[in-house]
Amino acid sequence: MTDTTRKVTVELGDRAYDILVGPGLIANAGNHLKPLLRRQRVAIVTDEIVAGLHLPQLERSLDGAGIRHSAIRLAPGESTKSFAELEKLTEWLLGEGIERGDLVVALGGGVIGDLTGFAAAILRRGVDFAQIPTTLLSQVDSSVGGKTGINTKLGKNLAGAFHQPRLVLADTEALATLPMREFLAGYAEVVKYGLIGDRDFFDWLEANLDRLKEGDVEARTHAIVKSCEAKAATVAADEREGGVRALLNLGHTFGHALEAATGFSSRLVHGEGVAVGMALAFDLSVRLGLCPGQDAERVRNHLARAGLPSRLADVPGTLPDADGLIALMGQDKKVVDGKLTFILARGIGEAFITRDVGTDALRALLREREPA
Repeated sequence: MTDTTRKVTVELGDRAYDILVGPGLIANAGNHLKPLLRRQRVAIVTDEIVAGLHLPQLERSLDGAGIRHSAIRLAPGESTKSFAELEKLTEWLLGEGIERGDLVVALGGGVIGDLTGFAAAILRRGVDFAQIPTTLLSQVDSSVGGKTGINTKLGKNLAGAFHQPRLVLADTEALATLPMREFLAGYAEVVKYGLIGDRDFFDWLEANLDRLKEGDVEARTHAIVKSCEAKAATVAADEREGGVRALLNLGHTFGHALEAATGFSSRLVHGEGVAVGMALAFDLSVRLGLCPGQDAERVRNHLARAGLPSRLADVPGTLPDADGLIALMGQDKKVVDGKLTFILARGIGEAFITRDVGTDALRALLREREPA
């Protein structure tokens, strides 16, 4: 590791792994991956856009470390998280002769990481994989914790498996290639960590938003490390989301429904759905008398100042009515005995899990917030 690289460890006993955060990690990936290899070869999964930006650098690094490699380039976008693409990827990995003990490398954002992890989980009943996340969203969220999966016609991430990576390399230099919309989509997940359990971190984000948007390396590294530390601690305490890990879904019950309502399309990317969902979760908390109204307003104002959607009216196009959105929420994988699971808040940094939200209160909130 260099002096500019920070390390966060996900403590899972003999399955523990490191998250490395800093510049130049793709250029030095071969040296980081080499100790994980039984034989000197890897299979790389990426998408067509990321391949043009980062694959040559990764391949040069692997060549320099004496590691043979092959790569598949998939179409970019949420539609790639499908059964059809899972079959395509799995057949390709088998055709490449990937065995147990080999390593599959996911190079890309959350779509590539989720799909690759799921394919690795089911291939020969489990092969190793490593994550090289290239978006802020994947660096602070989807690459860490072992949740893999694909979407179905009925909803997001409804087919998948828990399968932990062997290593995560979060190269901060990759963020320089992101369009601002994609950076902000990831920023929504960074904000989430402050809202669920770290008011001081949220205060820091409010004070440093401009530095983060302008590309300040020190600020971005700090935000990524703090986010990964929060997620690593939660995953270590509750790997399979039987308890406290569900806190990480703040805003996601609303957000996933909005993504489904917009056809998992570019109308609303994942982080934007989460942003609207977090604002709605705080609104619902206020409506139920749990949270001060000024905290909900502070959350919405910060999201809006960042350039993220924070209201249903911010979502382009027509949305289903309140009952239609509630029906989409009912497809959420966190439904238990027919009851929706919500992450609500008693204030910024004080989130909690509940299944005691009445449909009437939820419907009233959504009708109140419906675009005029």
